[in-house]
Amino acid sequence: MYADRIKSLPPYLFAAIDKAKFEAMKKGVDVVDLGVGDPDLPTPPHIVDALCEAAKDPENYQYPSYEGKLSFRSAISDWYKETFRVNLDPESEIVALIGSKEGIAHAPLAFLNPGDLALVPDPAYPVYKTSVQFAGGVPVTLPLKKENDFLPDLESIDPKVAKKAKIIFLDYPNNPTGACADISVFKEMVDFATDNDILLMHDNPYSEVYFGETRPPSILEVKGAMDVAVEFHSLSKTYNMTGWRVGSVVGNADIVQGIGKIKSNIDSGIFGAVQDAGEVALLNPESKKFVVEMRETYKERVENLYQSLAKLGLKVQMPDATFYIWAGIEGSSAEYAQKLIQKLGIVATPGVGFGEYGEGYVRFSVTQPTERIEIAVSRIEKMVEEDRSL
Repeated sequence: MYADRIKSLPPYLFAAIDKAKFEAMKKGVDVVDLGVGDPDLPTPPHIVDALCEAAKDPENYQYPSYEGKLSFRSAISDWYKETFRVNLDPESEIVALIGSKEGIAHAPLAFLNPGDLALVPDPAYPVYKTSVQFAGGVPVTLPLKKENDFLPDLESIDPKVAKKAKIIFLDYPNNPTGACADISVFKEMVDFATDNDILLMHDNPYSEVYFGETRPPSILEVKGAMDVAVEFHSLSKTYNMTGWRVGSVVGNADIVQGIGKIKSNIDSGIFGAVQDAGEVALLNPESKKFVVEMRETYKERVENLYQSLAKLGLKVQMPDATFYIWAGIEGSSAEYAQKLIQKLGIVATPGVGFGEYGEGYVRFSVTQPTERIEIAVSRIEKMVEEDRSL
């Protein structure tokens, strides 16, 4: 019944997690969800108010433009210039997306022929690999190992593979590990892509969720990046707008326009009122204040969870960014996550769901109120004490 491309795919990681969560909830379990990275904080009121007003505008009742309103793309351009000092042409170097996932999933369709190679980080967001498979491409694993600070080891890539590869995916700040890449790492990646004629696709939704003094860079800050690279961004994590489905791909005009051609044949663009609200999110001074407060909230939660898990003996390190704790565990990550949900009513994400190099880890998200995270920690503490007594 199903096409071969469907048969070859594993169940989508977070769909499987949702299923396990709802099964537990049906049994009456008080589930603490530290699995999917879906912010619990509300979208700022000034953005919601902007949506309500824009929804009354008759101009937003018809089909939106495929590439996004020019005013919205101009707002993205202004935000990139202020945030990263990167200049972008809103007409040719920006396309609006129905969330960055949509663009990531469709991008390989524009650039891969069946059998073409694509370098995919591991552990990583599962969509990078599945998007390559959907396009008929062959994903080649790019391991991200703890001993290399979860950064890509370019010397480990077979030169023959590098010459054949058409695309390379990256994401820093990194999901699931929380690692960051500095500008020197990005320069190495741009040089590598340039030397091997590879299109570089950087996913950057966590740029504003960082805990140090310095914001993680955009890859487009590197000289020469605009010749080979694009960057995916989203309002989801920055302004707590996951359900709004609004993002963008920016950078090299040919790559951006290629993704736009696929998009125009698949969907009809973002609801105009959402784009209008997106402009407010990007440009209103109130948004900056909110982002600072949001960072402080996540930093406090991450530090508390890190300290608690470390005391319990889990192999954890404080992340540089994102709202995740990447915890080393003994044995199977899938079995450990299953144990958490079945015995404790805690949802966590098994590392193997992010790839083979994610085995031996579990990802905890702090997108729950502090008191709920504390409940989860107390339950894990009891389980650890019981295991020690055996």
